[in-house]
Amino acid sequence: MMSPSLLAAPLLDPTTINRIVDALVEQGWFADSEVLDPGLCQQLYAEICHLADHDGLEAAGIGRGTHHHLRKDIRGDAIHWLDRESQAQRIYLASMAELQESLNQALFLGLFEYEAHFAHYPPGAFYQRHLDSFRGRANRVISTVGYLNPDWPADGGGEMVIYHPEATDQEVARVVPQAGTFACFLSETIPHEVLPTRRPRTSIAGWFRRNASLGGVLDPAS
Repeated sequence: MMSPSLLAAPLLDPTTINRIVDALVEQGWFADSEVLDPGLCQQLYAEICHLADHDGLEAAGIGRGTHHHLRKDIRGDAIHWLDRESQAQRIYLASMAELQESLNQALFLGLFEYEAHFAHYPPGAFYQRHLDSFRGRANRVISTVGYLNPDWPADGGGEMVIYHPEATDQEVARVVPQAGTFACFLSETIPHEVLPTRRPRTSIAGWFRRNASLGGVLDPAS
């Protein structure tokens, strides 16, 4: 059961939303700790751990549609798409809906929907440097990551490295996967990677998308 205090808690306060908008405009990315509600993170963490313990996750691949395939040498996480089955999922998705509305109002991005999945990295897993969307070819506009692991140790690894969009190999941030931390960035322009983790690492990865309807097909795979 979700506690009444969690239901009454603000999701993303206006000050945080304004900081996110400003950071996206100024540098193309945002990351900060203590953004997400601790109680919500605890509920979501318990949910993904239950999925991991009961074969409720599937190996993540790269590419979409007919180009989708598994590449453990590139990406080693397992995922479960958020489907609103739990109250915790619905609260998280409601917070992203609020952020989507604010981004559209402030930046005129035309964001159409939000999709997200749990991501579980077992010890040793990583995700090589990549972009979440290819410029002009896909509909992911802004990527988000919400972290769920409580008490992440200093030697736990698993940081997300954010790179400068134009300077090759220039790191601009390392995001520690500690519960409550939230990051977002421009999907087409901000390269990033997940460093090898030394313990199970959990998060929610998501994307705000534009409507890419083509030939009567809603949002075809690219």
